[in-house]
Amino acid sequence: MPISTQTGRVVILGASGYIGQHLTAHLSRNGFQVTAAARRIEWLQQQKWPHVRCCFADVYQSKTLAAAFEGADVLVYLVHAMTEDDDLLEKERQAAQHTLLALKDSQIKHIVYLGSMQPEDNHSPHLQARKLTGDLLRMSNIPVTELRTGIVIGAGSAAFEVMRDMVYNLPVLTPPRWVRSKSSPVALENLLNYLQGLVTLPATENLILEAAGPEYISYQTLFERFIAMSGKRRWLIPIPLPTSFVSVYFLSLITSVPTSLAKALIQGLNHDLPADSAELQRLIPQNLIAIDDAIRNTLAQEQQQVMDSPDWGYDPDARARWRPGYGYYPKQAGFTLETSASKASLWKIVQQLGGQEGYFYANGLWKTRARIDDLLGGGVKYGRPDRDFLKIGDKIDGWKVIGLKPQRELALLFGMKAPGLGRLTFTITDNGESRSLDVRAWWHPAGFSGLLYWFSMMPAHQFIFRGMAKRIASLARQKDRCGR
Repeated sequence: MPISTQTGRVVILGASGYIGQHLTAHLSRNGFQVTAAARRIEWLQQQKWPHVRCCFADVYQSKTLAAAFEGADVLVYLVHAMTEDDDLLEKERQAAQHTLLALKDSQIKHIVYLGSMQPEDNHSPHLQARKLTGDLLRMSNIPVTELRTGIVIGAGSAAFEVMRDMVYNLPVLTPPRWVRSKSSPVALENLLNYLQGLVTLPATENLILEAAGPEYISYQTLFERFIAMSGKRRWLIPIPLPTSFVSVYFLSLITSVPTSLAKALIQGLNHDLPADSAELQRLIPQNLIAIDDAIRNTLAQEQQQVMDSPDWGYDPDARARWRPGYGYYPKQAGFTLETSASKASLWKIVQQLGGQEGYFYANGLWKTRARIDDLLGGGVKYGRPDRDFLKIGDKIDGWKVIGLKPQRELALLFGMKAPGLGRLTFTITDNGESRSLDVRAWWHPAGFSGLLYWFSMMPAHQFIFRGMAKRIASLARQKDRCGR
């Protein structure tokens, strides 16, 4: 019989990843008891999913997995290392082996593993790593159902966001020859339904299944359809650029998708990835969403998913400023400093932002940026609250406080005129004998002009944030000495 959603618990290992967070929410909505396990425990807790227990788990420390596996009947394994190719296979091996060690003392009866389609001539380290993980998990005495898939169409999917960014950011698209490779893109909703079905599927032996969408098409055809739906006039001219050049230079310039995700995508797209989902459809029948409909649904969902993130503090001004075409993933630049200063002192100094110390470093540059906004008609109101502590909603010159976690993080919404949506964060982490202070800007660019703005500001960001972190740490150490 299928595992009862009332008594059986599903543990999702890698719950803070792209598929993991969607699957956790999906199972939660459908009444499953879920343990969401990942290293980003605070992020998991902020999601406030009903019927979900959040648990810290590090696959490189098998002892941390015991608490996550406690009381679980099914493990959904979604962990994938995103590291350099030289380390990738070894990292994947270590993660799977530590998981196998922890499974020996668990009550888990079924493992569902989300892998990748495997071409016959496979030279991709990322695809090889997915296969290795499946092979290792099958070394346990627990039945493993491996679900292999290719391109996923959904908000935040690397394949979708690379395509979207290129269409919105470039008047002429010159992707390399890998866009001619074919696969069977599947809508995120269909994939989640398949995974839910596998969780409840009685498992007595190892299975390898393939998930395919309704069409077997090239990535170039996906581009052409997206361009038609976007209403933009774009030339699509594939050129034979080397994959390594594209991944390192080209995509990092014209898309906001993290380089590690884009690189894994490209390696997979170097091959045709035919899929046969007949057996999967027999086990878990469902209507497959047409590719064009999946693209339209994804575009409609993007704003909601970005704005529903705790990163933006659910702020109405941030939501009002979001526009279609803004990059889903933010560009980022910052500086992290280790210091002996206490958390309390660092927090007190950070909250003085905009006061007597100004912005702690290069105040002339900050004032110049505000004056430019004045010339553009931005209407910045200068000043800050006349108190030593900040509250949500406080205004500091052209910034607004949208996130405040005492002695941990201060987040501000960028309110000046610019092509995109941005925020600035000050994050304090206690490392035991020392603390780390991270000062970082996050930017969702608005098309090509948003990218130009970001890269023009990049040198100043690197210079300013380093100086800000050092000055804050210095003032905090002074406060600690005065306190003693």
